[in-house]
Amino acid sequence: MPETDPNHEPVIAQVLIVEDEIEHAEVIVDALRRPGHICTSVHDIDRAYEEITGGKFDVIITDLRMPESAGKHGVNNDGSNAGMIVLDLASTHQPDAETIMVTAHGDVPTARDAFKHGAFDFVEKPLDLVVLRSVVQRAAEQAVLRSESEELKDLVQHEGFEGIIAGAESMRKIIETVRTVARSNIAVLITGESGTGKELIAQAVHRNSNRKDKKFKSMNCAGQAENLLEDELFGHVRGAFTGADKDREGVFEYANGGTLFLDEIGDMPLTMQAKLLRVLESGEVVRLGSNDTRKVDVRLVSATNRDLQAMIKEGTFRQDLYFRIKGTMIHLPALRDRREDIPRIVRHAVSKFASELNPGNPIPELSDGAMLRLTAYDWPGNVRQLLNVVQIMVVMSGPSKNHKIGVEHVPDEVREQESNTSDNSYSIGSLAGTSLEQLERQAIRETLKLTAGNREQASKMLGIGERTLYRKLNEYGLR
Repeated sequence: MPETDPNHEPVIAQVLIVEDEIEHAEVIVDALRRPGHICTSVHDIDRAYEEITGGKFDVIITDLRMPESAGKHGVNNDGSNAGMIVLDLASTHQPDAETIMVTAHGDVPTARDAFKHGAFDFVEKPLDLVVLRSVVQRAAEQAVLRSESEELKDLVQHEGFEGIIAGAESMRKIIETVRTVARSNIAVLITGESGTGKELIAQAVHRNSNRKDKKFKSMNCAGQAENLLEDELFGHVRGAFTGADKDREGVFEYANGGTLFLDEIGDMPLTMQAKLLRVLESGEVVRLGSNDTRKVDVRLVSATNRDLQAMIKEGTFRQDLYFRIKGTMIHLPALRDRREDIPRIVRHAVSKFASELNPGNPIPELSDGAMLRLTAYDWPGNVRQLLNVVQIMVVMSGPSKNHKIGVEHVPDEVREQESNTSDNSYSIGSLAGTSLEQLERQAIRETLKLTAGNREQASKMLGIGERTLYRKLNEYGLR
């Protein structure tokens, strides 16, 4: 599981609770509202159908057994499999939501069946509310992460090489590396902090390879029980375990001939590392419950936000597996290390979110002061965090006559970092309400300070040409 920040704010989720026992539902609602989750509870399949098809949720919690439904929406339920129906409805109508099954009838076959229907986790009654809150929090983080990843892909799909914004020299070098290695079958290991776009690079490798017409399969290795992880990787045959009613191929077989992307490979348990190494060395998989080997031809791309070499020294990652997966290493820089890309990302994000919020209205402009704040911030969550902040700014600015997003719309945590690093200059947070000329002068001054006087980099960060910057330096008497 990715390393957590002790100062990390918990994710606030939209949660749907499907539970026929009203008192039990109220207990769950009360437990989840305390950390701030927004909860909706319903008590039968018909209402669940209405909410799932008409609402938007991050997490859906459902009881396994509920009273027989009237088939109001064509959903027939005899009472024993209501929870499975909810899971199927969620899979169809709420694909970005995570689902949690709650039941007093917890046994291995039911748990296996719930996972086959897409459940994130399985909790037995009587509920431990501390455990439930923890499971919901993990599910909410996973749902939000998936949603943000989709936003990140949408953000850059029209920019540069394979939709990757690559204005910074470090990113241009990465693009050249991708172009070079994509044509081979060599394994690729992508490292970098969370939110830097590792899956986008993996997709670029695939789309520029000889395997581009074959399948690209992505799988996250974090947070999965070892037996389920093995099942996902290698598949199983009928009868391999209770509930295995038919053969199932794993991701290696599914991606045969194409590319398999294993994200967060540093979170894979040691025993699974050994099994993965065997498959990579032999090119053969053995499904759970079978003795037969199956040949696979897969190009492996891996990613991690962990220091694998440090893990090798600690004995938590196999050195032989590291050598097998690291063929070519690509390290994605943190957003704070390629600040010149921030204005381009921000401008497109403003356009995207404003068009969604107020379709048909003019796209608001971002003030120089606001852009400077965003460019100066360190972005521990990288592009993913930047997208969240820009979306908040667009929403908080609201429709305005001059369509301007100013410094006053920048979230406090972003403003506070910059003001803490300023010394003799007045706080940019005080620029709200000042003239545009004063705002522009201060934006240029602070940007030059940030770039140690590098005018080429400053012009990129401000989103203006170098000649324009030179003219404004003379105009404002800045040297």
